Amino acid sequence: MENTHERALPAPAAEVGRLLDRLASADDPLWPSPWPPMRFTPPPGSTTPDRPLQVGADGGHGAIRYHVTAYQPGRLLECTTHPRIGLTGTHTFEVLPTGDDSCVLRHRITGRAHGRMRVLWPLAVRACHDAVLEHLLDNAERAVTGAVAHPVRYPLRVRLILALSRAADHEPEAATSRVRSCGVPGEAVLLHEALPRPDLADAYTVTVAPGVGWDPEDWADAVFRDPPPVVNGLFRLRNALVAPFGIAPGDRSAFGTVARSEREVLLGTDAGHLDFRASVLVSSTHDCTTVTVSTHATARSRAGRAYLSVVELAHPAVVKAMLRRAAGKASMPDHHPDTSRGGSRSPAVGS
Repeated sequence: MENTHERALPAPAAEVGRLLDRLASADDPLWPSPWPPMRFTPPPGSTTPDRPLQVGADGGHGAIRYHVTAYQPGRLLECTTHPRIGLTGTHTFEVLPTGDDSCVLRHRITGRAHGRMRVLWPLAVRACHDAVLEHLLDNAERAVTGAVAHPVRYPLRVRLILALSRAADHEPEAATSRVRSCGVPGEAVLLHEALPRPDLADAYTVTVAPGVGWDPEDWADAVFRDPPPVVNGLFRLRNALVAPFGIAPGDRSAFGTVARSEREVLLGTDAGHLDFRASVLVSSTHDCTTVTVSTHATARSRAGRAYLSVVELAHPAVVKAMLRRAAGKASMPDHHPDTSRGGSRSPAVGS
């Protein structure tokens, strides 16, 4: 069988090669977060949790096991599969220069399926492999350009396989969807400057794995401009209930961006009954990205204070639902792949 995925990238080969060299590390920017991470086990006596890329390093991702058989830093990584998994062959990453400021990042599997893999490969494994590689190439494109022109969308079969895998591992809820309450962080400078003495103040945070976008504007769009259907229904109900009390109905302008910095986006509006601001703060470490949504609101009238006393009851559930949805969608694209994509994408070939 042969299976190839590649992406033309508008960046020097050396820049993309540095991303490849971080594959399987604690701060790996490429490997997609919904899947078991790629890791190589440390040699005996090592004090580090992972083994750096080098010929002989042994490991894999999940049940797929392999060892490094060729490595040229910044240019090539070849791994040979362990026959016991039912695949005999290699999978290879290459960075191929196409100009001073352009290159192609390519992954190729060549080999032979045997045993149960002869059934599993066409039935399930190939679909998952294709999703992983297109998501990985998306992460590479995002790392060098800041955006992805045509993000991969996982087909239903792949989403079901992921859900079943998590259930088998007793993980009914994806790690990326665990939202918890926290104090409003001091790093939310724009929020504190905008409304320093709020009548309502709360914050909720979620942690996502490396390889998920970290631009706060993207997260603000995902949280506030693409809410779950039930939240849209609550907003419509809210507008119907507050009209008799002289409170203007809300619309999308309430979530307009009013300020931003490198790590924080501030949204909100001033209304007759209250001033509202929401902060989306993104912070990154070597092994994760944390997204925190904080809210400040200040009442401007008796109606505003009464309104806030009611909002406080539903507000936590609404924010958590929106943040959970955004984290889940960022971690795992959830629709059928668009077969009409052109340009730098190429379909997997052979089997």
